[in-house]
Amino acid sequence: FPPPGGGGSTPLPLVFVSKQDKMDTESIKYLLSPLICAFIGWMTNYLAIRMLFHPRQPVNILGWKWQGLFPKRQAELALRLGQLVESELLNHQDIRRVIDDPDFQARLRSMVDGAVHRFVQGKLTSLHPLLNTLLRGTVADRARAMIVDEVERFLPELVEQAASDLESKIHIQRIVQEKIEGFSPERLESLLFSMLKKEFWFIEICGGFLGLVVGSMQAVLFAVW
Repeated sequence: FPPPGGGGSTPLPLVFVSKQDKMDTESIKYLLSPLICAFIGWMTNYLAIRMLFHPRQPVNILGWKWQGLFPKRQAELALRLGQLVESELLNHQDIRRVIDDPDFQARLRSMVDGAVHRFVQGKLTSLHPLLNTLLRGTVADRARAMIVDEVERFLPELVEQAASDLESKIHIQRIVQEKIEGFSPERLESLLFSMLKKEFWFIEICGGFLGLVVGSMQAVLFAVW
């Protein structure tokens, strides 16, 4: 109705919100809360994983140097992995154990026997026609056996010397450390992602799931209150 006397401004129309519309609005709010929290949880873990590798080069932000964890500590990572490999995974005692293994030495003797046989039958008999005539049958077998016995006599000493040379010249920790330090940030990221792809994906999913749980609890509390 117009105000008395016909003066004044026109009144605003009244808007009526039905009870059903209000319930629909509340339902959307309760539904959006878990979804938004799930997205925030997933995005937080997604960014946290990427920040392990990025930025690859130091970036100064208001006097604070910011760099990805792995690029920043690549040298320390290389040192620790080198120490781990040498102390826990592969060391000189493991190499020595393989060399001293009876099966390995038996295969080595078999290789020596085959090499001597090829030498006697192929190269030695080709030096002179007379040798080709003499080194046949049992004579060739005896010559080969004599050479093999002579080689096997000093073979343990030769293997021992080779093992000692390997221990003195091969530094497993330094090799691993230098290789990892030589990786580019891109190569290091690609390598770690290829190794831990499933684990990173699981962390992202856990973040989304926890966010969904928290959002659902909030929606329940809002509905109760």
